[in-house]
Amino acid sequence: MRDRINAAMKDSIKARDGRRTTTLRLVNAAIKDREIALRGEGKDGIGDEDILAILQKMVKQREESAIIYGQNGRPELEAQEREEIEIIKEFLPKPLSEAEVDAAIKSAIAETGAEGLRDMGKVVSVLKAKYPGQIDFGQASKQVKAQLGA
Repeated sequence: MRDRINAAMKDSIKARDGRRTTTLRLVNAAIKDREIALRGEGKDGIGDEDILAILQKMVKQREESAIIYGQNGRPELEAQEREEIEIIKEFLPKPLSEAEVDAAIKSAIAETGAEGLRDMGKVVSVLKAKYPGQIDFGQASKQVKAQLGA
């Protein structure tokens, strides 16, 4: 994943795409910061799942900023945040559709043998392991709860 980001940054520099280059530099800086923090904890290296979490966090931050800019009459800054979101999303896995999420939840319930709400954690952990970055787990938790009979 890191190689894809670096290759995209090189391409954007060659194409003189300022917004894309700046955004990808921010992504690389966030990855480097996380890597340094992990080294401080005695862990070596950063994996794709860590990079995925960083990218998701960056998208969420930009979505919140875009909303604030929109509410405060700053359309140029809102547009900038939305452009950055689209650039970052290129490196995230494609999200599952509602039907696919529903099928994944049913499969995870069957796999874990979940029968009630106390088994909800098992189901969600299976979903997180199989579909990292592809499911909004806030929404998925509500659906799991509904399917388990809450």
